[in-house]
Amino acid sequence: MKLFDGGRAPNPRRVRVFLAEKGLTVPLVPVDMGALQHREQAVASRNPLRRLPVLELDDGTIITESIAICRYFDELHPEPALFGKGALGKAKVEMWQRRMELNLMGSVAAAFRHIHPAMKEWEVPQIPEWGEANKPKVIEFLHILDHELADREFAAGDDYSVADITGMIAIDFMKPARIKVPEECANVLRWFAALSSRPSAGA
Repeated sequence: MKLFDGGRAPNPRRVRVFLAEKGLTVPLVPVDMGALQHREQAVASRNPLRRLPVLELDDGTIITESIAICRYFDELHPEPALFGKGALGKAKVEMWQRRMELNLMGSVAAAFRHIHPAMKEWEVPQIPEWGEANKPKVIEFLHILDHELADREFAAGDDYSVADITGMIAIDFMKPARIKVPEECANVLRWFAALSSRPSAGA
């Protein structure tokens, strides 16, 4: 088994943080995304979308997409239950994971990919107006999240989950996208600081 990894890029990092929370170690194959190595044969032959991460099992089976990879490991190693417990718990984690992915990470990524000069070779065509249009979407969602976090510790309830991983990494990704968490979002800032202090955050 080996995991083709893209360093500090958000999606590869999601898998590494997830594995760290599970206490699992998987051999990594470093891929320099800055040098566009993810577009070369080693990755392209395993994932036609030429994106990371890519998990290759011992029998040659390929799994791509960060959450799919996380679900695979969660089935093999159920504890801690990062996708929730019971019907209601799992539904809440899924709900917040999707919200974080679609409304926060997706909008942050759009802002970064369509505005940052380094992304011109990645995002073709690069549309700066679309990047700018996503910035207020991020702020709007953070205010919603701040309200939700007023009475609970984590995104989906009382337990840390994959939704928190996605949220933390999305907020980290706001820095290169040149977006700041509003100062009035005190609950988001408290939550983010707590997540960032976990040992897994450094994975």
